[in-house]
Amino acid sequence: MKHSNLLIAAISAVALATPVLASAYTGDGKPKTATAQAESAQPVDDTWITTKVKADLLASSNVPGTEIKVETVNGVVTLSGTVASQAEKDKALKVARGIKGVKNVESGSLKVGAR
Repeated sequence: MKHSNLLIAAISAVALATPVLASAYTGDGKPKTATAQAESAQPVDDTWITTKVKADLLASSNVPGTEIKVETVNGVVTLSGTVASQAEKDKALKVARGIKGVKNVESGSLKVGAR
């Protein structure tokens, strides 16, 4: 019984990985590395920055991502809301500043106090 479950899991893993591996190559069999590098040189838009900052805040420990509002205009991220401590505010700033395309982070509206 355990062997058949293991076999099914292995076959499923291979079946799921095959399209992913195949998508890493162009139609002529060459890796898509050059294409990916060319795309990464494109400017990052405000919507992407906002989404990435919010996602990273939610994924970070010691940061109340659900309590922080994120807005981006021309690469300038504005954080607002309330955090419980200065350490949480500092961590939120660090996370936002670490995102590609962020030019500046404004946190004057991110208050420290009881949530």
